[in-house]
Amino acid sequence: MGIRFASLGSGSEGNSLLVEARSGVTVTRVLLDCGFSLKETERRLARLSIELGELDAVLITHEHADHIGCGLTLARRAAIPIYMSWGTSQALKASPSVLEQVDLRLCTNAGLISLGDLHILPYTVPHDAREPLQFTFTDGAKRLGVLTDIGAGTSHVTQVLNACDALVLECNHDKQMLAESRYPSSLKARIGGSHGHLSNEAAAGILAGLDRSRLRHLIAAHLSRQNNTAALAEQALAAVLGTEPVELVIANQEDGFSWLPV
Repeated sequence: MGIRFASLGSGSEGNSLLVEARSGVTVTRVLLDCGFSLKETERRLARLSIELGELDAVLITHEHADHIGCGLTLARRAAIPIYMSWGTSQALKASPSVLEQVDLRLCTNAGLISLGDLHILPYTVPHDAREPLQFTFTDGAKRLGVLTDIGAGTSHVTQVLNACDALVLECNHDKQMLAESRYPSSLKARIGGSHGHLSNEAAAGILAGLDRSRLRHLIAAHLSRQNNTAALAEQALAAVLGTEPVELVIANQEDGFSWLPV
């Protein structure tokens, strides 16, 4: 009974999160983003003892390659619906023939999606994509929030993520490491801008503003290989959590993280 979740991998080279709700003999599984090749996605799913045929849907946050990846191909191969915003679908119009071959379902901010025992809420975030969405998941008892690929926190984000039992939170970069990196100034400005990615400091600020009374699992995600370290991300979030009884996990690019309960 309940919800569990696991990551196939998290970072600028590919992102994918598996969410499962189980009630008796009924199981619902969705994949949030598919930022790897189909072969690699199948390999990483197999580590979690899951096959493509056991998925019920794919959700896409936005059109960037490390999130859309093989999403359309996977949805077509597994014959399952793929959910995304209208803006994301328009950004993919360069491949109209592929879109026509999938069961495309458009979703909007606060437009609840019900799949089996999972109730999924999309919500808008500021990011440099056509119409990006992030998602929360609940079975009616416990709630998982996901927040990555966002430039800055908003009151809307805080409202949506208050009182989650588990939270996947972007900690993309350390400000000093980014400033001292070899990235061109234009890329540094994009990453650190209001529609880019969260620094450890910004992630900690969002966390500090949330109602954490139910929070038991916190995952630092989407860490940059070049501009962050697990130790720095953990230090920033741990400073907010203090002695709160929260398990802090760092997601990585190669392994993501294994099954966690909500």
